[in-house]
Amino acid sequence: MSSGTTRKHTALPKAQILIEALPWLTRHHGKIVVIKFGGNAMVDEELKAAFAQDVVFLRHAGLKPVVVHGGGPQISAALDRHGIVSEFKAGLRVTTEDAMDVVRMVLAGQVQRELVGLLNRHGPLAVGLTGEDAHTLTATKHTPEIDGELVDLGRVGEITGIDTGAIEALLADGRIPVVSSIARSQDDGHVYNVNADTAAAALAAALGAETLMVLTDVEGLYEDWPNSDEVISRLTASELEKLLPELSSGMVPKMEGCLYAVRNGVRTARVIDGRVQHSILLEIFTDEGIGTMVVPDEQGES
Repeated sequence: MSSGTTRKHTALPKAQILIEALPWLTRHHGKIVVIKFGGNAMVDEELKAAFAQDVVFLRHAGLKPVVVHGGGPQISAALDRHGIVSEFKAGLRVTTEDAMDVVRMVLAGQVQRELVGLLNRHGPLAVGLTGEDAHTLTATKHTPEIDGELVDLGRVGEITGIDTGAIEALLADGRIPVVSSIARSQDDGHVYNVNADTAAAALAAALGAETLMVLTDVEGLYEDWPNSDEVISRLTASELEKLLPELSSGMVPKMEGCLYAVRNGVRTARVIDGRVQHSILLEIFTDEGIGTMVVPDEQGES
């Protein structure tokens, strides 16, 4: 067999894969996609590099990616190094003033910088900001009620306002915004740590994003965990709402975020397995898709 014939055979599957992406490329062109970066993808070097490649690919394919991140494992490690003991109330971490300084330093000065660096290996694309910049995120103190009691978690905030101006300006300039989930208070001048899943969902809605993608360390939402590892590939907002009380605590903010997003103008919200290399590309550009997709009710009834 001549080398030309061999080349044809190896090239054809590549061409078919590219063509399979065409309808998705057409559908998503110019659309904003908000991606919550977290879990294993955040600590494994190969997964981090693959994540950066995916985000840059989306940008060059004509989409407008916005990355939102937290940094739970990195924050815990830094608090230990600084000798700050993590206190928990009802399973939730209390963020003291000292701890908040460390949280801010880790998110804006370490996790965000690393992500910006990985993205910028591919060109002058990524710009890091925190929710404090240009009033991107405004918060008020979050005091959850647990078993009928109000619990003081210190500098933990809930989002009360969003100004997308800075992010939209960056997107218009062809940049990739990388947002750390820290917010400035609307009433006491303090800085608050906000849940990154919640922040990503709120930003997706405010930006009128086409899609919210949340990276996790599971394959998606399971139908009947722990009895079955069958993943629900698609469900409507109402179906998800019924499932919320049964979910594990780590999945609740992710799925509540997805629910909020699709009820506030985002066309689809997906939880995808960040342990799979290039899971973002597989989810956006192939028929298979991986993970769980949440859609608004009216789409799902057909």
